[in-house]
Amino acid sequence: MKTQRITSADGTTIAFETAGKGPPLILLGGAFCDRKARASGTPLAALLAADFTAISYDRRGRGESSDTAHWTLERELEDLAALIREAGGSAFVYGISSGALLALAGAARELPITKLALYEPPMMLDANRAAPLSALAQQLEEHAAAGRRSEAAELFLTSVVQVPAPAVAQMKQAPIWRGLEALAHTLSYDVRITALSPGLLERAPSVRAATLAVYGEACPPWMRDATLALGDALPSGSHRMLTGQTHDVDPGVLANVLREFFSA
Repeated sequence: MKTQRITSADGTTIAFETAGKGPPLILLGGAFCDRKARASGTPLAALLAADFTAISYDRRGRGESSDTAHWTLERELEDLAALIREAGGSAFVYGISSGALLALAGAARELPITKLALYEPPMMLDANRAAPLSALAQQLEEHAAAGRRSEAAELFLTSVVQVPAPAVAQMKQAPIWRGLEALAHTLSYDVRITALSPGLLERAPSVRAATLAVYGEACPPWMRDATLALGDALPSGSHRMLTGQTHDVDPGVLANVLREFFSA
C-alpha cells in the first residue's frame, strides 16, 4: 500500500494508507501503535479490504507523521477530522485501547462518525483512580525530553500495563524493544487520554452513533467492567465478549466482528 499524507489544522502532517474499496473505515491504534500495528493498522486493514476502504494511519508523533511541541486532545481530534474529510466527509471509526477513547472523544465532539467500534477502552470508572495519571504523563514527558526512551517504555509497561519487572527485562533483550523505544515519546499522549476517560464516560449519553463496545474474555476485570459500563451508557450502544481473547486481540477474530457490525 502506498503512503499518503494530509495536513491537519495545526500544520502537522499525518501519514496514512488505504486498502480496499467500500465505505470508509478509519482505524485508530493505542499505545505503542503506529499504522503497522496488527490489531489497528495495515494487517487489520488487509483483512477488512474486501468490504471497506480501510484507512490506517500514524497518529501524530508516530511513524511518518510529524508532531507539534505540546500535545492536546484537540489536536488529535483535528487529525481524525482531517482523515474523515479526506475519506469523503463521514466514516465508520474503530479504535483499540487509548485509540478507542480517542474515537469516543471524536464522536462526543460530533465528528461525522456514522458507526463506532471500541475494543477495550481503558475507561477509568473512578475519577480518583485517574487522578495520578497526570503525574505519570509528566514523568514520561521528562524521560522523552531527555532522550531516555528506554526508561519511558519501561515506566509505561510496569506502571500502566502492569508487566512484571523481570518480564520487562527480558523484553529489553529482544528485537521488539527497539520498536517500543521508537514510539516511547508518545506514551504520555495515551496516558493523558486515559486520564480524561471519566469525563468521556459522562459525555457518552451525547453520542448518537451506533456503537459496539468489545472486550476479550481474558481481559482484566476492571477493563471488562469499564467496557460494559460504556456500552450501557451509550444511547445506541451494545457490547460483545470475544471468547479467549486478551488485550492483544487476534486481528482475524476482530475483523469478523467489525465486518458484521459495520455491515449491518
